This record gives sequence, structure tokens and C-alpha cells, in this order.
Amino acid sequence: MNKDMQIDGKTIELTPSRVPGAPLVVLHTVQQEGEQVRRQIRELLPEADFSLACIGGMRWDDELSPWPSDALRAGDAPFGGEGRRYLQSLTEIIFPSVVSALPEPPAEKILAGYSLAGLFAVYALFETDIFDRAVSASGSFWYPGFLDFAACHAFLRAPRSVYLSLGDREARTGHPVLRQVGENTERLYALLRKRNVPAVLESNPGNHFCQPDVRMAKGIVWSLRAAVAENADGQGGGI
Repeated sequence: MNKDMQIDGKTIELTPSRVPGAPLVVLHTVQQEGEQVRRQIRELLPEADFSLACIGGMRWDDELSPWPSDALRAGDAPFGGEGRRYLQSLTEIIFPSVVSALPEPPAEKILAGYSLAGLFAVYALFETDIFDRAVSASGSFWYPGFLDFAACHAFLRAPRSVYLSLGDREARTGHPVLRQVGENTERLYALLRKRNVPAVLESNPGNHFCQPDVRMAKGIVWSLRAAVAENADGQGGGI
């Protein structure tokens, strides 16, 4: 049974697993697309047991950006850079409330997001040790300064896996900042591999706005399977 909650100004739609201790996926959403993503996961991996917490009501460009940055286009608002402040709310208020609504604490905690939320999912690994895995679908790794930040900082705790994906047309733009997304995503993937983090970089057809729910679901499914594989190697577990 779904549980809807209001926590620290955010709307949380929680779909708990019936399996105690099942992985928890925390997904930031912009247009209440959580149910679409959940359906896509079920189509790709019908046997999966997981809880899904969708967080909405974000001030997207402010709370998910790691530090302030100029607007991409004339007339747009600049990025607020409140990521660290929001992460404190997520880890100290929102996440504990979500976990307390589950039958048992999850064995795996996966932070997932699309676009700027995908950038935030990876950024969080440098600032908190709560999450075991990150899923970034079409992540905004064009964000000014992020690759330098990642190269100069260690993870607070090495993630068990990181999933990255990008559309094969996303870097084909005349915008000088946005067109860096392809090269920067590849650089981030190389950095993860250099640090011995299990990671994948998947290419999807289309531009940034092509099938975001499918892309998001593919990343979550990959992470759930990675968790299952680890459990099977270590203790014979499964989904």
C-alpha cells in the first residue's frame, strides 16, 4: 500500500516492498513520474522486490545544484547552489522518516535521479555515507566545476556501484556549456573506474528528453541486479 507523506516541505510517495529489508530506492521527481518509473522497472524486472520513495516538490535548479552557477540562457534564473543544505534535510529528516515507515531498515539504499537530480545523486556520495549506490540517468555533468570537484575529493564512503547513462544526441548542441556533457560524463566514468568503483556508462538513443522514465528504470534495474549479484556471491541471496 502506498504511503503519501509531507516531510520538511517535500511530498514523499512511498511504495513499500512486502519483503522486509528489501532495497530502498530514493528517487527525486519533477513531474510526479514515479509511478511511470515503477511500472517500467516491473516490466524490465518483474521479480524485483524493492521499496520506492519518490520525492517531489523540489525547487529543482536550486536544491539539486551543488553550488551557485550562472543561468544557462538569458532570462533564466541562476542556479541557487543549495545542494549541500538540501542534502542535510534529506539525510537528517526525510530519509529517516521514510525508513521508519518501512517494516525493516533496507539492506541497500540507492539514490537515483534524472538530469540535475542525477548529478545530485553522484554529488551526494561525496558528502554523505548513507547511500550504497547511485543511479544517474542523463545526469547534468556539464555543471560548471563538478568534474574538478569530483577529481579533487574522495567519496565519504566508496559506493558499491554507480550507474551512468546518456543519450547519444545530448552533446549535439550549440550551447557551449551543455555540449560538454558527453565528454564530462565519460571523464566521470573513467574516474570511477580508476577508483575501483563498479560502474557502467550506458548510451541510449535520443536527446535529453527521450524516454526519461525508461532510462531511469534501466539504471535502477541495473543497480538492483548489482546488489543481487553481490548478495549471491556473499551469502546466496537474491531479489
